[in-house]
Amino acid sequence: MRTCDATAIDLRRRGDLYFPTISIIFVLMKKILTLLAAICAIACTGNKTTTIYDFTAETGSGEQLNFSQYKGDVLLIVNTASKCGFTPQYDGLEALYQKYASKGFVVIGFPCDQFGHQEPGTNEEIEEFCRLNHGVTFPLMAKSDVNGENANEVFKWLYSEKPFAGFGDSDTGKFMDAMLSRNDPDYASNPDIKWNFTKFLLDRKGRVVARFEPVVTPQELESEIEALL
Repeated sequence: MRTCDATAIDLRRRGDLYFPTISIIFVLMKKILTLLAAICAIACTGNKTTTIYDFTAETGSGEQLNFSQYKGDVLLIVNTASKCGFTPQYDGLEALYQKYASKGFVVIGFPCDQFGHQEPGTNEEIEEFCRLNHGVTFPLMAKSDVNGENANEVFKWLYSEKPFAGFGDSDTGKFMDAMLSRNDPDYASNPDIKWNFTKFLLDRKGRVVARFEPVVTPQELESEIEALL
């Protein structure tokens, strides 16, 4: 009888040790799974690729444009000005738009007054100037900054994706380099926008694939655009 009693006591003791151990293991497993889920959520968020479809901008008429409406299109986004030596590029930009719009190509202009005070007008005046003098029909956004603390989010993202890489060796490129170097010898080390009519080409997935400085004319972009259409 004593042997049986001793055996029973021993089993109870083992049970007292066994069941708390199982309970502790379940608690630890739950915490581990929770931690893994949190790590996965952070990793997934961190891996999300930003595209133009994540942005909005104000149009010249004061409405909000959501770039997700251009999903599947090839985009050319340009900061523009009405009183610049490069202003005649409006004609070339409109020609590109007319030529390729039916294939899913859109030009989008962002008027800006940060370079030589060459876009002094109101949104209404800018739109009228572009329509009457250059026949512009592609979308124009509200006038905004493209550099600095008040820069619009679209351009901050664009030049973070494709930083400045020089003006090239053309005569106009050398002139631009000399002009900007006089004011800031280190200007080229900054990725931001250097002058009016800087162009960014985006593919059908909303990714920036190329940046073209003002010295590159719209006509020179045709082969690049056709490769994406």
